[in-house]
Amino acid sequence: MPLNPAIRPDLHASASASAPEPVPFPFTALVGQQALQRALLLVAVDPGIGGVLIGGPRGTAKSTAARALAALLPQAPFVTLPLAASLEQLVGTLSIEDALQSGAVRLSPGLVARAHGGVLYVDEVNLLPDALVDALLDVAASGVNTVERDGISQRHAARFVLVGTMNPEEGELRPQLLDRFGLSVWLHNPTDAQQRQQIVRGRLLFDADPKAVAADHADALQNLAASVLDAQALLPRVQWPDDAVAHAGALALAAGVDGVRADLVMLRAARASAALDGRDAVTVADVDAVAELALHHRRQVGAQQPTPSAAPPTAQKPQAPNQGQNASTAQPESAGTGSADGDWGAMPPVPVGTVRPAAAGVLPPKKA
Repeated sequence: MPLNPAIRPDLHASASASAPEPVPFPFTALVGQQALQRALLLVAVDPGIGGVLIGGPRGTAKSTAARALAALLPQAPFVTLPLAASLEQLVGTLSIEDALQSGAVRLSPGLVARAHGGVLYVDEVNLLPDALVDALLDVAASGVNTVERDGISQRHAARFVLVGTMNPEEGELRPQLLDRFGLSVWLHNPTDAQQRQQIVRGRLLFDADPKAVAADHADALQNLAASVLDAQALLPRVQWPDDAVAHAGALALAAGVDGVRADLVMLRAARASAALDGRDAVTVADVDAVAELALHHRRQVGAQQPTPSAAPPTAQKPQAPNQGQNASTAQPESAGTGSADGDWGAMPPVPVGTVRPAAAGVLPPKKA
């Protein structure tokens, strides 16, 4: 039943007014997420890295960090991709009716066009259809979206920071799709009591007065946003020395990755890291600082881990189940071994004797 303004005009006015824009949690107020913050800043400087995949259990600030990054970027849109979206809603479509009637090619923009210059957030990316994930990663890596329909093609720029989250308990991404994400960070429940209390107190303060907390971090956010803009301007001038390229290749070989995408991602992320620090040349230390972010979800089972001195904070955390394993070469455990990685509880095959069937004989001739 519609609201009667004669009875409660105040409620009618409040219902018709637009809801105020929520205040995002400050990026600099995140606690205990240094690796995640660094990865998000790297793809903000260079979206061509290919986005960030954030894995972890519920309640570990995955979506909070993504929204905080969008608020950090100047006038950056934050677009969420629903799980039920169609391919046309994602990449857009062309109006064939307009093309046939007037000859004009009109593009109906999709979510990737709306996210241009901002953040495209995909919650539970492991539950998206593979066709959507593949198209999304293609656009994120190239920065250009191509819409084709019935022989008509239209292209437009679509440069955005892709942030995908997933809970490994709810399903895995195929290794081919995992490899398409540039960087990955795997979060874990906080186990330190003091850090846990610090996280909870910060959230309670923000929920009580979001504007006050945002004001407390305004200067830090402004300085960080300026650093990102300066790094974006410096990025094209940052060079890769031969020793940095060789070191990235050695780390990729030690991790047993497929192809050279890991090398390219490491070097691009190292270049973004150097630009954030205001330097015009990549060092071996820059490659080491981003190596685990680029290799964690690509490393083959049994491959070498980076040395502790060269690894970022995520290197000391256990690997998520089945991440980085090549499905085409993975060998199952023997049945009945009781291994956690095998077919737990399966019974060994039991031989069963066979009996030769009796001869059926020949049917009698049909009577006339």
